[in-house]
Amino acid sequence: MVNDNIQIKNNKIKLPKIGWIKLKYHRPHKGKILNVTISKTNTGKYYVSLCCETPNIEKLQRLNTTLGIDVGIKSFCVTSNGEIIDNPKFLQKYYKKLLKAQRRLSSKTKGSKNFYKARIKLAKVHERITNCRLDFLHKLSSRLISENQVICLENLKVKNMLKNSTLSKLISDVSWSKFRQLLEYKAKWYGRIVSIIDTYYPSSQFCSNCGFKNEEVKNLNIRAWECPNCKTKHHRDINSAINIKRVGLVQSDFKPVEIVGYEVFESGSSYF
Repeated sequence: MVNDNIQIKNNKIKLPKIGWIKLKYHRPHKGKILNVTISKTNTGKYYVSLCCETPNIEKLQRLNTTLGIDVGIKSFCVTSNGEIIDNPKFLQKYYKKLLKAQRRLSSKTKGSKNFYKARIKLAKVHERITNCRLDFLHKLSSRLISENQVICLENLKVKNMLKNSTLSKLISDVSWSKFRQLLEYKAKWYGRIVSIIDTYYPSSQFCSNCGFKNEEVKNLNIRAWECPNCKTKHHRDINSAINIKRVGLVQSDFKPVEIVGYEVFESGSSYF
């Protein structure tokens, strides 16, 4: 309540100069309401965003678990502990509906009622894709933040990669930048660390076991290889994630709590 100008009661909200409006109140707010923002989507839906004064977010319990992540297109990402997270490919899933809605819109007379109806239908497909993608990214980022104290990623130049006309649509669909953004702000909230390593570090070329550099792995078609030095067999992406984790931990100066059963990483150690 703000000087009785903004109130929420019985699934209704009172707004200044407007009065009481019906509301789908799906998430109760916490703290004192400071102001309200009303926004309208391309599909004609209205959303109420409440800015509330709340106490500091409680930090999560400190862990000794750390993780390296190598993002990709075929798989959304591969982690240093061997987990392969599939790419949901939401754009591909709804692509036929999207094309159908776009064709219908293009056949309508601009400014007519049918044009308006077709535009709304197209906007709904785009909104569905966006909501599915955000839901996936939020759930994945929240899980990774809750399970790991340090998460290590590559600093990808996504804008430059989007210039590749062959892969631009696929790169846009996976939303690597949004994924990193979610991880970083949730890490600040809950007392975690996100360590970003240099763009040009050749994480896929080093053997994660002995440090041998195999420049033949520059060929992206090579998905598995055997180290000529120590004969260790590598999955390209898992090996890359392990190297990203190693470098990221050095940069983050992570010092684990001494608990029996946990792997201890010495901060300041050199990397390949």
